[in-house]
Amino acid sequence: MAGPQPFHLYRPHPWHGLDTGAAPPGRVTAFIEITPFDLVKYELDKATGFLRVDRPQPTSSLPPCLYGLIPRTYCGEGVRALCPGAARADGDPLDVCVLSERPIARAEVLLPVRVVGGLQMVDQGEADDKIIAVLERDPFYADVDELDRLPRPMIERLRHYFLSYKALPGTESGVSIERVYGRAHAEAVVTASMDDYRRLFAS
Repeated sequence: MAGPQPFHLYRPHPWHGLDTGAAPPGRVTAFIEITPFDLVKYELDKATGFLRVDRPQPTSSLPPCLYGLIPRTYCGEGVRALCPGAARADGDPLDVCVLSERPIARAEVLLPVRVVGGLQMVDQGEADDKIIAVLERDPFYADVDELDRLPRPMIERLRHYFLSYKALPGTESGVSIERVYGRAHAEAVVTASMDDYRRLFAS
């Protein structure tokens, strides 16, 4: 007697084949590409859905939290319109930084997260927002529903990392953080990225 068939015959593409989350834009799924322990920058290969090595981390700075993407999002014109300092969008899935009290040392995992804020980052003229979220059911962050309820040093650590992670001594990173925003604007960015995705990939 044949057993039950798997829901997916093949592994779904992390960007296109997974749901955005349980209740977007506030509760979303994060697909993790990089952990705080990685000395190498891994990045989703858009063609295959596997992680590929982008580059060794060029500086001694390590990611301060889990980092990845939100499925079925795209940074297009809708996202760029919410970032006045950007000339264009970066054309990638929306980035998400996830805070968890317990260390998670594995990438290519799916995390249910709550959106609490974000960084309005411009990289070489491109809108490159970093959504900040907390892991669902993490008791340490159970009462965190807004960015200003996070420890200020954590926000400064995130800002410093993204402002410096590409900058070698004697060079300019080309990165600026125009503002740090709370949950309402972060949810607007997630919604815009979902709309941008549907406009680009709707069949």
